[in-house]
Amino acid sequence: MDGWGTVGLLLVVGVAFVVVALSANRLLRPDRARGDALTTYECGIDPVGEGWAQTHIRYYVYAFLYVVFAVEAVYLFPWATIYARPAFGAGALAEMGVFVGLLALGILYAWRKRVLTWV
Repeated sequence: MDGWGTVGLLLVVGVAFVVVALSANRLLRPDRARGDALTTYECGIDPVGEGWAQTHIRYYVYAFLYVVFAVEAVYLFPWATIYARPAFGAGALAEMGVFVGLLALGILYAWRKRVLTWV
């Protein structure tokens, strides 16, 4: 029960921290935004035209692929550091092979759909 007491204490401290931070924000913030605070600001230039601009879907796909491979690195590096320990063996290697294989299928799919060609 000692371990669960620590978890409970950390949970209470975390909730208290969030409540104190949000309460301080409510007490210290201004009541209403007026004047220049309500205008659009971008690099000191007055806005001209609409605030809507279309972005091609290709950029979102690049961002998604980046996230996929960043997540791969997050899982691959810790695995590589503990793989040499005695408790890990062929099972861990097989699991990581499946993981890297699925990522390879993802990049192959993106390559076949010509997502990776910059136009």
